[in-house]
Amino acid sequence: MSVLGVLGGGAWGTALAQVLASGGHDVRLWVREPEVIEAINGTHENPLFLPGRTLSERIEATGDITWAAEAAAVLVVTPAQHMRAVLADLPRHGQPLILCSKGIEAGSLKFLHEVAGEVVDGSPVAVLSGPTFAHEVAAGLPTAVTLAAEDAALAHQLAATIGRDVGAQPTLRPYVSTDVVGAEVGGAVKNVLAIACGVVEGAGLGQNARAAVIARGFAEMTRFGLARGARAETLSGLSGLGDLVLTCSSTSSRNFSLGVGLGQGRAAEDLLADRRTVAEGAHTAPVLAQAAAAAGVDMPVTEAVCQLLDGADVGRVVEALLTRPLREEGF
Repeated sequence: MSVLGVLGGGAWGTALAQVLASGGHDVRLWVREPEVIEAINGTHENPLFLPGRTLSERIEATGDITWAAEAAAVLVVTPAQHMRAVLADLPRHGQPLILCSKGIEAGSLKFLHEVAGEVVDGSPVAVLSGPTFAHEVAAGLPTAVTLAAEDAALAHQLAATIGRDVGAQPTLRPYVSTDVVGAEVGGAVKNVLAIACGVVEGAGLGQNARAAVIARGFAEMTRFGLARGARAETLSGLSGLGDLVLTCSSTSSRNFSLGVGLGQGRAAEDLLADRRTVAEGAHTAPVLAQAAAAAGVDMPVTEAVCQLLDGADVGRVVEALLTRPLREEGF
């Protein structure tokens, strides 16, 4: 697999392209913005989405999605709510697709691998998920991820393709799984919970409260995941608990930063106005709440995030959570 395609020239797509190119692959990076294409091909930078990082000359940016997708494998890094439309534009060559976005499709309440299965007939599908800040991945810092595919042989093949080692120091280490649903659940739910933890920070509620939100949020993730067919060990692994801890602990997380602003009393529409970044949790929260209700799963932290995104008062939402009936701890 000497030539790989990456669809999406944001921070995460560019970081993945950089890792693949550093591993010896020629990378075709599909980008929507003409100025980003010009910068990547001309000066080997993406100043709009990943400033300050010199990119490999093996990355060629293009606005032609057909050419980018004519590769041995294609990593799809477009926002979750645009995934169906982008996949519908792909040529049908049967090459593997690695879905690297996190979310649940609005309306259908389908996971992204289910969307891909409906749109791209004949292409095997895998999911890449885990604790991954784009700027650290692009810098070659050690990162471990889950790479899930229903076909174990495919998962191992793709892990060997994208895994990146420099001498004895692993910089991108994929752990293989066949639990595609589990990998998707962790990636989608943690974005919503990161908003909740950001609210705790922005409202000045303290570290104890944030730890409680992480723990009870993980219980929500587990309940929902098990109800949708995920395996418990996947939810407690890199794509679940690992990603949850990362995104609930740093302003490098766009979702956490959004929550900080909400906790400070700022309006969601103002915080989401910057189109250079996508806080997927804001789009996922109402969809996740609908999916949870459909599955009969109680997710109070998720519901609280939905209320805050709709403009509810922070103090009242927090008070409602704290005055819920006492119960035994558990999932």
